[in-house]
Amino acid sequence: MATHGGKREGAGRKFKYNEPTKVLRVPESRIIDVKKYLLQTKISTEITDIRQIDPVTHLQIPLATERVAAGFPAPSQDYIDAKLDLNEHLIRNANATFIVKVNSLSMVNAGLDINDELIVDRSLDAKHRDIIIALIDNEFTVKRLMKDTNTIWLKAENSDFSDIHLKDGQEFIIWGVVTRVIKNLR
Repeated sequence: MATHGGKREGAGRKFKYNEPTKVLRVPESRIIDVKKYLLQTKISTEITDIRQIDPVTHLQIPLATERVAAGFPAPSQDYIDAKLDLNEHLIRNANATFIVKVNSLSMVNAGLDINDELIVDRSLDAKHRDIIIALIDNEFTVKRLMKDTNTIWLKAENSDFSDIHLKDGQEFIIWGVVTRVIKNLR
């Protein structure tokens, strides 16, 4: 008698539409286009404007060897020692890196404001307390990942927003780990 395979009650993927699912194969070069198309139909209120990084452009910016004091002023020295390429500085894995825009204040106490751009690396394994982009029941959110011994939940960094405690059967995918924040100060 076979002990593997076959239909088992409660096994398999939970699906929202109460019908079987099907694998769809897409050429690697078109994955971003297909995702953009799919996301246009349902973008959550937490993030918007998902763009893949294009690391082809190289712009080297002068890097000063002196650090800037945040307290009392220090004597000025005009030392430019090296050039810095922002692609190399900000991006670990160009093929798995995207930029998304924040579209809520749920993470404002972590320094994420509306219209801030987040650099998200999909190749990283999310760890406890990482800020992540999650896909919950086909809606994106940006939250802090919290891992207890038996549970995973998402923490909002604003008391006006609720934390997300996942329910049984709820679809949850860690879409990527936020590695940097790009802010406009002016």
